[in-house]
Amino acid sequence: MAKVMTKTQVVSHLADKVGLQKKAAAGVLEDLVGLATKECKSGGQFVVPGIGKAVKAHRKERTGRNPQTGAPIKIPAKTVVKFRLAKSFKDAVVPPKKK
Repeated sequence: MAKVMTKTQVVSHLADKVGLQKKAAAGVLEDLVGLATKECKSGGQFVVPGIGKAVKAHRKERTGRNPQTGAPIKIPAKTVVKFRLAKSFKDAVVPPKKK
């Protein structure tokens, strides 16, 4: 499995690519995260053009099973955040199969 870039590595890459100081690039990244959080909380979704969108979704109450005993248990309803990738991003990472 490939290594995942750390926040420091992302900030360094952005700073070098755009010609900003690392502190300014880190500020931009923090502001983007803050904006995404605020928009998902209030509006239910946040779009990052070309990458995808974060969507707030409601999961219904459901019945599950305790894996040890097999007894049915009630799983309560809750709100979750899902990230849906853009088609262009998916196709760039994993090209579609030719028919």
